[in-house]
Amino acid sequence: MTVRRLTVRGLLALPLLGLLLSGCGIRATQVPTDFGAAPSRVPCSLTGPDLAKPSSQGVPVQVFLLCGASLVTVDRTVRVPEGTPDARRRVIVAQGLLDQLAASPSAAERSAGYTTYVPGGLSVRGPGPKDPEDALHLSTAPSRLPSYALAQLVCTLSDSAATEGDGSVILGGPDTGPLRRYECTDDVRDRPGNVEPPSSEVVGP
Repeated sequence: MTVRRLTVRGLLALPLLGLLLSGCGIRATQVPTDFGAAPSRVPCSLTGPDLAKPSSQGVPVQVFLLCGASLVTVDRTVRVPEGTPDARRRVIVAQGLLDQLAASPSAAERSAGYTTYVPGGLSVRGPGPKDPEDALHLSTAPSRLPSYALAQLVCTLSDSAATEGDGSVILGGPDTGPLRRYECTDDVRDRPGNVEPPSSEVVGP
C-alpha cells in the first residue's frame, strides 16, 4: 500500500517536473531549419545596375521584346531631327523602332532572358497615294514574318508615335497590295507564339 502511494505521488510529480524544466529554459521543441529558398534572379526583371539606360539624345520609346514566352516592354530612344513634318516623323520613328527591335538585347537583358525575333535589315516607308495617312509599308510582307516577330512589330508600332496610338497599326508589304489593320491584344502579348495579332483588311483611305 505504501509502495502504491509512492508510485502515484511519483506520477503526479512528473508534470510538475516538466513545468520546472520549462521555466528553466529547457524546451522540448523542434529546431526550425526551413529559412526559405535561396535568393535567385527574377526572370524578365531588370533592376539597379542591370537596368538598361536609354540614351538621353532622342525621343523616348518602348519596344516589345520576348521574355518568358511573353512580350515585355523595354525602354529605348529614337533620334528624330527637330522640325520634322508629322508625315516624315512617323516613318522615322517607325524605322527607329524596327532598328531597335532587330538589335541584339544588352548583356543584362540577355542574362534576364530577353530576346528578339525581328530580323535585321527590315525597312519601312510611308503610305502610298491612296493609303490612309498612318499606313506603313514593310520591306517584307507581314504575312512572311515569323509569328513572334510580327507580334513584336504590331505591339511596338501600335502604341507609338508612328501610328495613332490606339492599339492598332496599318501594315502592308513592299508592293501596292492590300493593307491590313493589326491589333495588339492581351492574348498576343501573353502568347505571341500561339496567338496571331487580329487583323482586318483596310479598304480606302
